[in-house]
Amino acid sequence: MAVYTQIDDDALLAFMADYGLGDVLGYKGIAEGIENSNYLVTMTSGPYILTLYEKRVRIEDLPFFLSLMDHLAANGVPCPVPVRTGNGDALRELAGRPAALITFLPGFSTRSPTPIHCRAVGETLAMIHQAGEGMVLSRENGLGVTSWRPLLDSSEDGADSLRPGLKAELDAAMSRLEDNWPKGLPEGVIHADLFPDNVFFRHDHLSGVIDFYFACNDAFAYDLAVCINAWCFERDGSFNVTKARRLTAGYQSVRPLEDGEREALPILCAGAAMRFLVTRLYDWLNTPEHALVVRKDPMEYVEKLKFHLNATEPEAYGID
Repeated sequence: MAVYTQIDDDALLAFMADYGLGDVLGYKGIAEGIENSNYLVTMTSGPYILTLYEKRVRIEDLPFFLSLMDHLAANGVPCPVPVRTGNGDALRELAGRPAALITFLPGFSTRSPTPIHCRAVGETLAMIHQAGEGMVLSRENGLGVTSWRPLLDSSEDGADSLRPGLKAELDAAMSRLEDNWPKGLPEGVIHADLFPDNVFFRHDHLSGVIDFYFACNDAFAYDLAVCINAWCFERDGSFNVTKARRLTAGYQSVRPLEDGEREALPILCAGAAMRFLVTRLYDWLNTPEHALVVRKDPMEYVEKLKFHLNATEPEAYGID
């Protein structure tokens, strides 16, 4: 989440009046994240999240995202749902951007995940994968393996400014991923961005999952690999195999992995690291100077990528 597009008071009041949620008591921008402009809007009926979709998000994908939240919530996944106007509209326009209002979920994201948190995330990720069955709409993964090379090529001139020799290092890693990327794994709807700031807890109970704007159809085990990258490394860069063991065990308690998925996990984890490395690198070099957005360090994922490229067996992730 972030704020790229500013809105004025009168435009917001007119926009919110169509929902019948009472009076606007206040609103403020949310700085976390990198994709869209987000505001917390407090009404007399309670808080809501207002999202203005920025240029990176394709307008034609928005019905998929909004329908997915409705579909998952109806199938037991704790996630927000779009709010509709009296005319039944969920997708509208505000400040020249497509916009939607969604329900607010209580809880807090954790900055220090524990193995208990990881187990709950694994269980919920598998729930999402199972609940996505029957989803009518589908969406190709626009940030899948074929997209990483163009993103890297567009940022390579700045890569060595972060660390000398990084450009050649990433080129070699990319070639290895392209040559060994697995095919034919079980797939369906995945979240694709289940980071700690997109998961809420109340005490140790997982209370909600948010930010489905990277959701798409792809391999389930790749989504698990994204979570391993996001949840199982410590702040000093070390890998916590206990957290990985609990995360994967939680996942398999709901949806057991097939043999091919387990065997492919090291390369999938390396690919997930590359995906976030190249997008962070691009944003690090291209984010507008005055945007209200927290840039994320791409070098964190350079070190994660190294770990995964040196892992050769699923046992490295605590999987027997």
